Amino acid sequence: MLRYAAIDIGSNAVRLLIADIISKDNEFGFKKNTLVRVPLRLGDDAFLDHKISERKINDLLKTMIAFKNLMEVYQVSKYLACATSAMREAQNGNEIIALVKKETGLDLEIIQGQREANIIYANHIEENLDISKNYLYIDVGGGSTELSVFVNKVPVASRSFNIGTIRILDNQDKDETWEEMRLWIKEHTRDYKNMAGIGTGGNINKLFKMSREKEDMPLSLLKLKIMYNELNGYSLKERINILGLNPDRADVIIPAAEIYMTIMKWTGIKQIYIPRVGMADGIINLLIEENLG
Repeated sequence: MLRYAAIDIGSNAVRLLIADIISKDNEFGFKKNTLVRVPLRLGDDAFLDHKISERKINDLLKTMIAFKNLMEVYQVSKYLACATSAMREAQNGNEIIALVKKETGLDLEIIQGQREANIIYANHIEENLDISKNYLYIDVGGGSTELSVFVNKVPVASRSFNIGTIRILDNQDKDETWEEMRLWIKEHTRDYKNMAGIGTGGNINKLFKMSREKEDMPLSLLKLKIMYNELNGYSLKERINILGLNPDRADVIIPAAEIYMTIMKWTGIKQIYIPRVGMADGIINLLIEENLG
């Protein structure tokens, strides 16, 4: 069995996805085998102190050793490990990469926002889109939001902005970045009528699950607002104890909903489709394209 692995070192969590590669009618795809998620919160250090602390470096190192061992047990033949916004901003990001290489032999790559956007849309969800609609693809992470505009299933513009859930919680999001994002969205969407949203990322997946909408149905802006107000009515403790949210999801879900709602309001988008894929899935698809395509 051919297996690939994706390591996504995000600002909120670090993930390992091990996927079984399957071939059908000369087309390659994958089935998720194992997903491990460790909430390291590298963003807190990176956005506030502009460097990752010793304690978090040690935790990351232990996580990478565990991931390496798992990849060996599962006989993974190819992997790609990408670090995003938090590591981009940490002044000691390159030192950490060197340390991980020395201690584990794993190659990590700190990727720029544009490459992050490209990896996310390596998921090719546009193939299942309704051709009569134009789409704004919104991926919200802990440190950044990646946006892509699709017209007739083709990406016509894409950009990464330093607006993310951990950044907002740490009061490190800047008014001028919001304004820059608003102007970019306006410029790249104003010519298109009938736009729908596509949302990816752990928070929108969770919101979709909580909405109890049918699979393949979009989430309306109205429903999102109702859920946001409901969630906001609970304290952090209650979101964990009463709603059963993980502690590392219970706080970020609020700013995430705010980002999605703000963008939908700016564009007049009333509905958002949630394909439940993310960065790690994109990495696996990229590995398939590069090695089997």
